[in-house]
Amino acid sequence: MNANLSAAGPIPVSVAPEVLADIQAEFSREWQRLCDDARRGALAPPPDRRFAGEAWAANHSHLLLAHTYLLSARAMSRMVDAAQVSEPMRDRLRFSIMQWVDALSPSNFLALNPDAQQSIVESAGRALNEGLANLLGDVKKGRITQTDESQFEIGRNVAVTPGEVVFENALFQLIQYAPSTAAVHERPLVIVPPNINKFYILDLQPENSFVRHAVDQGFTVFLVSWRNPVSSDTDGVDRATWSDYLDNAVLQALRVASDIARQPQVNALGFCVGGTMLASALALAEARGEHPVASLTLLTSLLDFHDTGVLNVFVDEAHALLRDHQLGSGGLMPGRELATTFSFLRPNELVWNYVVGNYLKGQKPPAFDLLFWNGDSTNLPGPFFSWYFRNTYLENNLKVPGRAQAAGVPLDLTRLEMPAYIFGSREDHIVPWVSAYASTQVLRGPQRFVLGASGHIAGVVNPPAKKRRSYWVADELERSGQHLPGDPNTWFAQAAEKPGSWWPDWAAWLAGHSGKQVKARTKLGNARHRPIEPAPGRYVKVRAA
Repeated sequence: MNANLSAAGPIPVSVAPEVLADIQAEFSREWQRLCDDARRGALAPPPDRRFAGEAWAANHSHLLLAHTYLLSARAMSRMVDAAQVSEPMRDRLRFSIMQWVDALSPSNFLALNPDAQQSIVESAGRALNEGLANLLGDVKKGRITQTDESQFEIGRNVAVTPGEVVFENALFQLIQYAPSTAAVHERPLVIVPPNINKFYILDLQPENSFVRHAVDQGFTVFLVSWRNPVSSDTDGVDRATWSDYLDNAVLQALRVASDIARQPQVNALGFCVGGTMLASALALAEARGEHPVASLTLLTSLLDFHDTGVLNVFVDEAHALLRDHQLGSGGLMPGRELATTFSFLRPNELVWNYVVGNYLKGQKPPAFDLLFWNGDSTNLPGPFFSWYFRNTYLENNLKVPGRAQAAGVPLDLTRLEMPAYIFGSREDHIVPWVSAYASTQVLRGPQRFVLGASGHIAGVVNPPAKKRRSYWVADELERSGQHLPGDPNTWFAQAAEKPGSWWPDWAAWLAGHSGKQVKARTKLGNARHRPIEPAPGRYVKVRAA
């Protein structure tokens, strides 16, 4: 996903002369002040962690270089803000400038980073040798190492909640998790994670596993584990379409769980793209007169793609046409490309931080389960991706009744009237919370919207035992029985902040839609869907590259 600043070629960018003169004058004043402070030896380290090491503070020339770099970056940012262009073009300029500015930081270059130079001297050259070894290893892998991957193994210390694979086809495996309570709610929960990542973000380690928490609350949990197609596959999975995923994966998972639990309806939860797929599949079922779920949970999901935040810089007709041409008839959208795109949304934290630590200082990054998951990318079938890109990010078709189709059937998400729990994360840069909230205006049933603190992943993966972060709810507004207001800021003005995790709030809500308590069955699957292999199954262990 490469951002093209213009489909038709470069666009002239101008700044009003008086604004440009003001930017230049401020730059000159600040430059003169920096030089004066440097001459007097009074130049303090800048409040930027890239230049926080003692070696920067001890070296006046490097410290002046850091300040000059930051001053130049601020001036360029002001010029973008003042550019006489449309807001979409300004966003693209801002994103492009961010990429160049972050890449050109003096901290990223050995010759300009006194902290890295000091680590080489103090280690008698060992840091340089290990940095080169780290670089060559990552070149071989084709990606930057963000954590000590040797400390994690799927099925050994991540994705370890007990269960069995009870169904599989060419697109997914369905895991049924073993109960941990003597009694369970009679209506099961089916989780649909995003297929652009592995499912175990929801089942990392026991202490931060959303899946284990749900099981411990007395829910019978089923989870979709997506197949990770690779170039050596010969069964045509690279030609799978959006319709295939809705019909033969999401709806099939709901059918199997319903059959095993002997319940006419299940509860369903979708996370990120999984939520978009789940709601679309339910609209497809609704069009056929089927009602497979009793309640719907959407976690940081988009149904209305009007505001997609920073990702909008990648979206235009030229890009959609390119993907249609490349992938519309078959082939794979490489997981490596998707992972690189998401990393460069936050380049200092997810790219250059590791360039400095891994390569310039020869360090090994610490073990972190979330970053192990982040480096385990997945490929996508080309037709699926090209349909998704065009119909959601580019044309925003799903929110308009009948405009998008699947399996030859017009989809109308406004006909979905089941109770819905909708969650957004306040600092989410992938699904802005106001866009997650916009789903309240698409769906028609009773709704509870919850806003969590932090970002796209940390906002969702927030176990109660940690007693971290907070969330916002508008109980009085919901008790009034009125549909939630269209303006998310109106909702927020009436919301109250609650300390800790939102998980207990969701579990209490879901319990109200899960039926009576029944004795837990220790035998998983049934006569039609016998256990195939223990969780987490084979599919999740396939690497994209």
